[in-house]
Amino acid sequence: MSEKIVDHDPNCLFCKIVAGQIPSKPVYQDEDFYAFHDIHPSAPVHFLIIPKLHIPSMAQLTDEHAALMGRLMVLAPKLARQEGCNPYPAGGFRLLCNTGAEGGQEVHHLHIHVMGGPRPWLRG
Repeated sequence: MSEKIVDHDPNCLFCKIVAGQIPSKPVYQDEDFYAFHDIHPSAPVHFLIIPKLHIPSMAQLTDEHAALMGRLMVLAPKLARQEGCNPYPAGGFRLLCNTGAEGGQEVHHLHIHVMGGPRPWLRG
């Protein structure tokens, strides 16, 4: 698995999902992002948003990724509402981005978890 930023890492689980080599339950897709439901949800609403570009983690981001990450932050609440999260302020959602081994990252492709719905949740 590549720890560098590349268009596609053939050994990356999430790159394989984007390529359609591994099935997923899609939420959204555009030229830059793919969103899909978590296979082990921790909340009533739980999906991931990933850039299609293989970026191993937040640690590899540079200033040139600012616009991409800004779009990700604007996309997350739109998809959260679309998937059933109740509106702010009574409702809401959580964004989680694990980075590196000590941060709990398991798949080395930048991704955010979007979680919401009535509490309590299992974890997250």
